[in-house]
Amino acid sequence: MIDSQLRPSGVNAAFVLRRMGEVPRERFVPQGRAAIAYVDRAVPLDNGRWLASPVAQGMMLQEALPKPGDRVLLVDGGSGYMAELLRPLVGSLDLIDPVAGAQGQVPGSGYTLLVVDGAVEQLPAALIAHLAPDARIVTGQASKGVTRLAVGRVAGGAAALLPVAELGIPVFSEFAAPKRWSF
Repeated sequence: MIDSQLRPSGVNAAFVLRRMGEVPRERFVPQGRAAIAYVDRAVPLDNGRWLASPVAQGMMLQEALPKPGDRVLLVDGGSGYMAELLRPLVGSLDLIDPVAGAQGQVPGSGYTLLVVDGAVEQLPAALIAHLAPDARIVTGQASKGVTRLAVGRVAGGAAALLPVAELGIPVFSEFAAPKRWSF
């Protein structure tokens, strides 16, 4: 995974390679899917969600630049893999599911880093309200059927995101933008 997927895709940060080498992905997929835990695509979980590909999660972790003092809020699709990667790198980590994230049901506030381990069409204001001013954001961003890795910051109480790479990331339907009428 490290030499054949991560490094060739530009995931070269030492802390990312170390964590992904230490945490066995097969522990985070259903038992019958352990043999495909390392394929370079999303792996289905039993809860109807997906464990993103190693490259997607490696890029997310690399872009997050977690720090020992970070208070992290992680929106997790149910695998727990990203939480295991992040936990020893940060000061504290709170984990919520996509339903709670979309509704802004968050256990605290003042988070310095938001990681959404999936792609969203929008980040609701109710979720952003729990982040510290200038908090960092790493998420998948879905638009017109294409998913991208996006990074950003909280500015003026809103999220400002910049796409950095087209990447297949499982979409969290709970973060869908309202449908609008158009020609």
